Amino acid sequence: MSKQWMNLVGALWLQSMAGTNTNFPAYSSQIKKLLSISEVQLNNLAFASDAGKLLGWFAGIAANYLPLWLVLLIGSSLGLIGYGVQYLFLTNHIHSLSYWHVFSLTFLAGNSICWINTVSYIVSIQNFPLDRQVAVGLSTSYLSLSAKIITDIVDVINVSTSSDRAKTYLLLNSVLPLFFAIIVAPLIRETKVEKSRKLSAGFRVMFVITLATGTYAVITSMGSGNTKLLPRLLILMGMGIFLVLPILVPLSERINEHWHGKCWIRRDPRICDLSNLEEEIRTPQEEINSGVNKEDNDVGFSVREEIGAKKMLMRVDFWLYFFVYLFGPTLGLVYLNNLGQIADTRGCTATSSLVSLSSSFGFFGRLLPSLFDYLFSGSKYAISRPATIAVILAPMTGAFFLLLNSSHIALYISTAIVGICTGAITSISVSQTTELFGTKNFGVNHNIVVANIPIGSFLFGDLAAMLYRRQGNSTSTNDGSCSGMKCFQTTFVIWGCLCFLGTCLAFILHTRTQKFYRQLRGGN
Repeated sequence: MSKQWMNLVGALWLQSMAGTNTNFPAYSSQIKKLLSISEVQLNNLAFASDAGKLLGWFAGIAANYLPLWLVLLIGSSLGLIGYGVQYLFLTNHIHSLSYWHVFSLTFLAGNSICWINTVSYIVSIQNFPLDRQVAVGLSTSYLSLSAKIITDIVDVINVSTSSDRAKTYLLLNSVLPLFFAIIVAPLIRETKVEKSRKLSAGFRVMFVITLATGTYAVITSMGSGNTKLLPRLLILMGMGIFLVLPILVPLSERINEHWHGKCWIRRDPRICDLSNLEEEIRTPQEEINSGVNKEDNDVGFSVREEIGAKKMLMRVDFWLYFFVYLFGPTLGLVYLNNLGQIADTRGCTATSSLVSLSSSFGFFGRLLPSLFDYLFSGSKYAISRPATIAVILAPMTGAFFLLLNSSHIALYISTAIVGICTGAITSISVSQTTELFGTKNFGVNHNIVVANIPIGSFLFGDLAAMLYRRQGNSTSTNDGSCSGMKCFQTTFVIWGCLCFLGTCLAFILHTRTQKFYRQLRGGN
């Protein structure tokens, strides 16, 4: 079992560096100035990063035929090229890049994230089939820490100018994912788990470590902006220690296995004495009571149906799910991509603090669904995942309307709410895809689902940019720039209405799938 835990720790480390696109708002304003581009062109760069997900299904196909470590290295190498060439351009080592070259490189960098995420999802699901939501939620929660970690490193380097900060962000975006991929690649293994046991002790420790990590991230996000070099260095060292702490679980499991005669998770429980172990083996009857379908015994949990991409696209539930995601987490990501410009128009100069805040709350958002699944999965009062998504979208709708208030406090509160809600639904969606459409084609199916991200990024982002430019032109500025609440006022109203529509669609999906979820939880 220590190998399965080590795989999960490897997935945590990968995810902590995979969200390189989330720190785009921290340097987007500087990119706009350096390239002398308009607001619409800047939004198209954010769209390019998300558009890389349109080809994310290549990663799913590659994972079916190539070793996972190779898929991982391919993805991180794509990121090295995409961000690295942009860094060389900004440092004047390359002089002939056009805007469309930068657009293509950003697209490539965005696609690299899909490869890393696909590996992390597969590792989490296959190593912990009976606790997939818990494992996936733990690993994906660390994705939201990427912007926080990189911002901490930039603060320690203590670059003085905005242009130097932009260059440093791009350098770290290109190098760090590959560095972590090389470290983790030997640990990543695709494991077929035939039997599993309850892993309450290990997950309890993981949750304590993860909650402590998130709390530390939130606290240091609020107070790191004006600290001197030593406190910044201590903040970064503290984050590094928290990232290493999860390795205690596989180490303790390894000692436990050695002490009890190496009783592996895949052995028959009759081979060795497990009486002294805290966890107990789940019997086939217990698996059935937990909602495990005999037809899906190889993966260890029930799914509504096992279908490929073609059949999935013909399902009404897929399109409901697609638009729920489009009007929910995708809308949240568009807001976070525009956070730098939104802060500038409102006269808020603490963009890095806002990015760190959204990153830290996104961490908790991704973690909370797995925590609730761990605590209440066996309860008859547990609600379906579509209903959970609907409940989460409600405060997110309110957050967009709260942005109509001009205070900085409203900006911080709304950013925190959007971050936590976007993170939560992103985490839930992994299990939602597997439960509705199966696990055999998960890599391709889920990448098709998240293809709505670039679509929403283009539609909603360009809409915001055009409204921004129209307001800028109405104030007779030569460069089309805009300042004040009016710049994004109409945009926030539109986003709030769309998010409310997503809430309604989620409730419709809940009514269509509630019978399946009742059976899954052993209801009548």
